Amino acid sequence: MKLQQVLSQVRKALDDYNMIQDGDKVAIGISGGKDSLCLLYAMNAIRRFYPRKFDIVAVTVDLGFQNLNLDGIKAICEELQVPYKIVSTEIAQIVFDTRKESNPCSLCAKMRKGALNEAIKALGCNKVAYAHHKDDVVATMMLSLLYEGRFHTFSPVTYLDRMDLTVIRPLMYMHEADVIGFIRKNNVPVVKSPCPADGHTKREYVGNLLKQLNKDNPGVKERMFTAICSSKIDGYKEHI
Repeated sequence: MKLQQVLSQVRKALDDYNMIQDGDKVAIGISGGKDSLCLLYAMNAIRRFYPRKFDIVAVTVDLGFQNLNLDGIKAICEELQVPYKIVSTEIAQIVFDTRKESNPCSLCAKMRKGALNEAIKALGCNKVAYAHHKDDVVATMMLSLLYEGRFHTFSPVTYLDRMDLTVIRPLMYMHEADVIGFIRKNNVPVVKSPCPADGHTKREYVGNLLKQLNKDNPGVKERMFTAICSSKIDGYKEHI
């Protein structure tokens, strides 16, 4: 997928949900995975012509795994001339060694978001962009349905009143396959997650389930997304 095609879908999300205002300083949360790097390229490119002017800064929360190499991300940010901040933490040690969590993802996510938000505020940002794509929207709905018994997913725009930060999700119209296509076409170096729980989570299980459902019933993920937009879940609006 070409960058221009990515920008078309990202701009639609920005416009539909009024994600950007003049003068915003947006932190891009960078894990090093395909989704966050696609988001970085898209937001860097779109800010050059978007009618509302905004700045971006890339931020990575280093969880403390010894085998994490961020040199590739540093090189990308230098090439794009985007400021890059690495937040060093001991989250991995706390979650896996000290606490020995049997379900590490929940605590890790909470601590990671806390560290990210503190760093973002220190950098003077008023917004943070997460790299959740359309498949993530649907997968989160399925997780909520299967494990919580409710029809729910995260909102395109979320205001965190305790931190005075707004979360936006500019990739919400992109399929994961399109993200993969962009990364491959442009030879973007992806950083593999060093987390030992990677690939063994409920989200991975649901993701694989949705892929099988979509294979057996082509278009089912798109219809699920349409159902979310028309269901009056907080923050979503029906698109005609």
